[in-house]
Amino acid sequence: MRVDVITLFPELIQAFLGVGVTRRAYEGGLVEVHCWNPRDFAEGSYRRVDDRPFGGGPGMVMLAEPLAACLQAIRAARGQDRQAAPLIYFSPVGQALNQAVVLQAAESAGAVLLCGRYEGVDQRFIDTHVDLQISLGDFVLSGGELAALAWLDALARLQPGVLHDEESHLQDSFTPALRGLLDSPHFTRPEEWRGQGVPAALLSGHHAQIADWRRTQSLALTAEKRPDLIEQARQQGQLQPQDEQFLKTRGSII
Repeated sequence: MRVDVITLFPELIQAFLGVGVTRRAYEGGLVEVHCWNPRDFAEGSYRRVDDRPFGGGPGMVMLAEPLAACLQAIRAARGQDRQAAPLIYFSPVGQALNQAVVLQAAESAGAVLLCGRYEGVDQRFIDTHVDLQISLGDFVLSGGELAALAWLDALARLQPGVLHDEESHLQDSFTPALRGLLDSPHFTRPEEWRGQGVPAALLSGHHAQIADWRRTQSLALTAEKRPDLIEQARQQGQLQPQDEQFLKTRGSII
């Protein structure tokens, strides 16, 4: 898989690639990342990549032409069109980044990521070249690099051999194995920490009992923290009759 990142600050992306467990994806070539600075494609001695917005107002807007020239060079280097490598722009108007988006991207040949800066990107470039807009949430960042890193991290950990346990990501929150719900709480040694113990079910060694505990805790936690996910799972037919019965009678979690 190849990912090309258009950014005015490639050092932010490159520093991330050698840190944490996901570095295996990049160092091992499972996810090949290339950074492109649009300033390298700007004209004039100042290599200008932004200008004042028409209509006035604060801030600057990224110019369309350096971005278009940069994208053209990326397409030539990849030897792929936009269908094989869509251009993703991180923007407040985009759809929310979620596990479904990540799972779909993980099965693709990659993408081109556009990290905006300042007040954003000239709308004409967006209308002409952007295939998908993605947002991390209802807040504003100073640039798209953090969003691109979140997308890369979520994508890289799904690649074979990146995590120590191949099945680890299958039990993540929002995954099909959990019916799109939140994961259950986790505990590790010691069995007692500052007067607090571990749920008896997890110490029982009984696999069916442990699985039942995790299922009910996942349901309870999701109902308490993200009831919208419960309703979504219900609409998609992902809840079993025993799940519905538990939700009707559930007490506190843990």
